[in-house]
Amino acid sequence: MSHLVTTILALSTTLLVGAATSAATNASAFGPLYHEYRLTLREGERTESFGPFWGSERSDTHAQWAIPPLLSWHAERDGDFEEYDFLYPLLSYNRTGKESRWQLFQFISFSSSGRQDDSTADRTTLFPFYWSQRSQNPDENYTALFPIYGQIKNRLLRDEIEFVLFPLYAKTRKRDVVTQNYLFPFFHTRHGEKLDGWQFWPLIGHEKKDLTQRTDGFGDVTPLGGHEKLFVLWPFYHHNRFGLGTTNEQTQHALLPLFVAQHSAQRDHQSLLWPFFYRTEDRERKTVEYGAPWPLIVSTRGEGRSGGRFWPFYGHTQTTNSTREFLLWPLYRGDRIHAAPLEREHRQYLLFLYQDIHEKNTATGATRERHAFWPLFTHRRELDGSERTQLFAPLEPLMLGNAAVERNWSPLWAIWRSEKNGKTGASSQSLLWNLYRQDETPESKNCSLLFGLLQYQQDKERTRWRLFFVPFDTDKKPASP
Repeated sequence: MSHLVTTILALSTTLLVGAATSAATNASAFGPLYHEYRLTLREGERTESFGPFWGSERSDTHAQWAIPPLLSWHAERDGDFEEYDFLYPLLSYNRTGKESRWQLFQFISFSSSGRQDDSTADRTTLFPFYWSQRSQNPDENYTALFPIYGQIKNRLLRDEIEFVLFPLYAKTRKRDVVTQNYLFPFFHTRHGEKLDGWQFWPLIGHEKKDLTQRTDGFGDVTPLGGHEKLFVLWPFYHHNRFGLGTTNEQTQHALLPLFVAQHSAQRDHQSLLWPFFYRTEDRERKTVEYGAPWPLIVSTRGEGRSGGRFWPFYGHTQTTNSTREFLLWPLYRGDRIHAAPLEREHRQYLLFLYQDIHEKNTATGATRERHAFWPLFTHRRELDGSERTQLFAPLEPLMLGNAAVERNWSPLWAIWRSEKNGKTGASSQSLLWNLYRQDETPESKNCSLLFGLLQYQQDKERTRWRLFFVPFDTDKKPASP
């Protein structure tokens, strides 16, 4: 019995020593239950357990853990930032400094924001039924129970919204313009600085605004052109005038779908059987464009823009800084941008089946690349020369660069991962959640097979093997005299 205990203790000690030695060479493996190694693309360490179902990272600048796809947490220490994802994108929590937000899709959210005076504002949204905000400033508080009664401030692209038994009555304000709706959207009145309007939709509506001006914080005055708009039997007849009081007044007449005519000092547009047949002359850009019929056949000619399309067979458009084209849509689509120091080319085949993106900084010569073949693989190369390749990627080609997808979902199906650090020369490869793994630097190499049951390690000093976690050396270089 004592001999058996002694044997077990000796074996346990041997395994612990082997694990410690393995950790000293930047990797530890205990079958499929545990694997620890240095990160390749950034400073730090990563631990993976139970295959793809647990992972954590830690460094001086960041920390994270994940239980894919149920839950994950990520924090950046430098920016005082953290986020939680629960079945991403179902439920998420984000905090930056004193600002935080809980969100269930886009429908339910709870947020808290900090102010310069150290006060906070807490928002609750149960879209679209309940809206509220509470802060130390009573003027910023509001509560709304839609559609019964309430007030909302600085939401939905409006400075203020009030309603009672919507659509019976609603009032909105954006800057100085106040719109009062009765039986929305049928009747409303609108008032503001030199502005008056009304409508009884869809029968008739009229609105007029005279020339005004705006002064910014530096004392510069900007004229704001006025307008006059009239419709009868919407959407059939329109008569509008824009830019009143400026040097580029525009007149628009429309009797849909028979014709549309627009005229200004810089642009003319005529359309028959709108929107299918039209001619547009842009004197500012010095271009003329025809559609016959739009959107199938379009032709553009001029100094700043030229090209055309015969959809779905071929299309090509050229501007001073960009090119856009397609062939047998959706077989191929591409666009290029030339805006020094950036050069960017994006090509897509069969929509998102295969796509690649090439970017180049012409000032430094640095390049960035993205390649994705749905659902088989993604590959990226950063400006610093770092590379990452992943085999099997059902979501990544659709959401390129989405860190939350890579944290919450990629571990489940990434059967092959390959990374290379362009600055340090370090590289790593992993097959089937570390069934086989290799980590290599300019000074060392570490290989692991069968979740670490067979390991091979090599550095400048010696070569080591481990079989069932039992270490032994096969080569040791003599010490320098």
